Amino acid sequence: MQKKQINVVWFKRDLRLQDNEAIFNAAQSGKPTLLLYVFEKSLENDPHYNQRHWNFIKQSLVDINKQLKKSNTHVLTITSEIAAVFNTLQEVYKIDTVFSHQETGLKITYERDKTFKRFCKNNQINWVENINNGIFRGLKNRTDWVSKWENYMNKPQFVFDSKAENFLPSKAIFELEKTLKKTNLDTIPDTIFQKGGSTMAEKYLQNFFDERYQNYGSHISSPMLARRSCSRLSPYIAWGNLSSRQVLQKAATFRLTCSHKRQIDSFVSRLTWQAHFIQKFEMEEIMEFESINKGFHSLKKKVNPTYIEAWKTGQTGFPLIDACMRCLNETGYLNFRMRAMLVSFFTHNLWQPWQEATQHLSQMFLDFEPGIHFPQLQMQAGETGINMLRIYNPIKNSHEHDPEGEFIKKWVPELRNLPKAFLHEPYKITYLDQKFNAFEIGISYPKPIVNMEQTRKFASDFLWKMKKNPLVKEESSRILRLHTMADIGDSE
Repeated sequence: MQKKQINVVWFKRDLRLQDNEAIFNAAQSGKPTLLLYVFEKSLENDPHYNQRHWNFIKQSLVDINKQLKKSNTHVLTITSEIAAVFNTLQEVYKIDTVFSHQETGLKITYERDKTFKRFCKNNQINWVENINNGIFRGLKNRTDWVSKWENYMNKPQFVFDSKAENFLPSKAIFELEKTLKKTNLDTIPDTIFQKGGSTMAEKYLQNFFDERYQNYGSHISSPMLARRSCSRLSPYIAWGNLSSRQVLQKAATFRLTCSHKRQIDSFVSRLTWQAHFIQKFEMEEIMEFESINKGFHSLKKKVNPTYIEAWKTGQTGFPLIDACMRCLNETGYLNFRMRAMLVSFFTHNLWQPWQEATQHLSQMFLDFEPGIHFPQLQMQAGETGINMLRIYNPIKNSHEHDPEGEFIKKWVPELRNLPKAFLHEPYKITYLDQKFNAFEIGISYPKPIVNMEQTRKFASDFLWKMKKNPLVKEESSRILRLHTMADIGDSE
């Protein structure tokens, strides 16, 4: 018997129905389409990922399936490896074309895609990969990237066609689930993390434009206030519940009538910078492992497991550092300035290699996006050669951005009852104040694990000296030539 021909849409970081070019193109083909998500064991075991990511993805798939009910279909969710799934699918169907989006991901996903490309060629399957969020593969330089990106973002969105005849019906998918290892989407634990899915993403987007955006610029650096006044859209963009185009076009429409245009301009500027960093990583994927500036490859820092563990668990003796890390560990979210400060403290004051921070942070960030993660780590570590060296002072930032100590008291409760004068620098508490407050520095809360001023000066002197290194200078020129583009606003 001749096998029925189908197409497959392979979901990756594009977990939405609207403005999804892969689904749109599949619908135009005239063949029934199977929507597929594979929970790849190789990725689940990769140390960059955490269960919070897989729960978010599952919530996103549940949301998609709710939207697909009227189309009499659902997403086939399988735990396996991608080639094994397609081998099984081919036993039942003749797969004509696989549609997906390009993924600017880790080396493991890049190698997987190269292997899958060979698999498709050997099995006479067409594989169509679409551009994702205006990130272009194969660019030799960035001279016209801004115009290409803006042109992509200004194009009409791809409208989802929900006609049932476009899809393989649920009855047929149920049969496939009998032979493949189906991933159960019904047992997702209830957590305090943001919930995945386009429906929830749209609520966050609408609420941001309804009210929260008004304080965007003034609250963006505060670890407490930013939790409300920032858009909180980053996980939804990172996992594809929303496309960048959906967000930017909504922002452009909203700006026409809003009363705080500068806030919207600031928000859009950061979306543009987000794309800039992902494009940079797409063009220089070595950044996952080594500094983009080869002049810094000679920088060898001795790994200190004690320092790293104190940093990971929020036990460094610096209240704002510890509050930020504990908050991130528990909620998966931290505003940009505080993220930068955590990396600065790790790489400068603790003098640890940025590579030793990558996995813990990627696991904790609910919005883990490789294309932003690695370039930002290197920029904050001062190892690009082209960015201003910034060594964040956690004491200064504490006084400026958490002056009443509200954030510190929430996440470092052992300091909650201390007088305000000692909240930011509890190691300065007097003997009498310790007795009056039943508090003992070094017991109730750790002493600082490093000397802030000494470590800051050492890192600054060392890195400024390295910037004068001929190879660092040569590489800086190369990086600027490759990635220079028109001004797109402030990156802070």
